[in-house]
Amino acid sequence: MMGPLNAALLGVVEGLTEYLPVSSTGHLILVGHYLGQDGEGAKSFEIVIQLGAILAVLIHYRGLLGARARGLFQRDAAALQLGLALLCGFVPTAVAGLLLRGLVKRWLFGPLPVAAALMVGGIVLIVSERMRARSSDQGLEGLEHVSPRRALWIGLGQCVSLWPGSSRSMCTILAAQLTGLSTATAAEFSFLLALPTLGAATVYEAWKGRHELFLPALGAELAIGLFVSFVVAWAVVAGFIHYLRRHSLAPFGYYRIVVGALVLWLLR
Repeated sequence: MMGPLNAALLGVVEGLTEYLPVSSTGHLILVGHYLGQDGEGAKSFEIVIQLGAILAVLIHYRGLLGARARGLFQRDAAALQLGLALLCGFVPTAVAGLLLRGLVKRWLFGPLPVAAALMVGGIVLIVSERMRARSSDQGLEGLEHVSPRRALWIGLGQCVSLWPGSSRSMCTILAAQLTGLSTATAAEFSFLLALPTLGAATVYEAWKGRHELFLPALGAELAIGLFVSFVVAWAVVAGFIHYLRRHSLAPFGYYRIVVGALVLWLLR
C-alpha cells in the first residue's frame, strides 16, 4: 500500500528535484525503494506525479506562454521560433524514449544504476562549472537566442537523461551551455522543454498503468502526490533562476556525488 504519507513524501521529492540538476527520477527510485514502493504501479505513480511539476511551470510562465500562444496565431517571429525550438528539443527524446523505454525500466530502474549516474553526473557538472568559471564568455542571455538548431542539440542532450540519475535538467542545461547559452537562459528553456517532454511521459505512463493507478484505493494518494509536487515545484521554479544569476551549479555536483556514494555504501 502506498499510504497518504508516502504519497506526500514522494510528491515533495518530485517537486524538489524535477527542475534541479540532481535527477527527480533517480531520487524517486531511491526513496521509493527504501519505502518499499518498487512495483510497476509505484513506478508509474512516480512518473505521473510529474503532472504537478508541469502545472507549476505552466502557472509560473503563464504570461510568457500566453503571449507566445497568441503570437503563434498571429505568426509572430519570436513565438514561431520558440514553438519550433520546443518541437526540435522534444522529438529526439520522444523517439529515444519510445524505443528504449522497456530496456530502461528493466535494467536502469534500481539503486545501483542511479548511484552510478548521480556520481558521474556530479563529476561532469563540477568540471563543466570550473571550465565556465575560467571563461570570460558566460553565454547568450534570453530565450530569443534559442534557435531550432540549438534546441535540437539540447534535445539530443536530453536523451541522456533517460538513464535515471543523470537528470533531465542537468543534461539540458549542460547541452544548452555548450551551444552558447547562459546558465540562466539554459535553465529557462529546460523548464519550458519539460512541458512537452514530461507531459508526453505522464500521459503515456498514465495510460500504460491505468489499471493500477486509477483504482479507488490509490486515487487519494495520487491526488496528494500531484498537489504536493505542484506546490513544491512552483517554489523551486520561482527560486532557481534567481539563484543561477548569482551562483554556479557546482554545489549540485557535490551533492550528487555524496548521495551516490551514500547509496553505494548502503548497498554494501
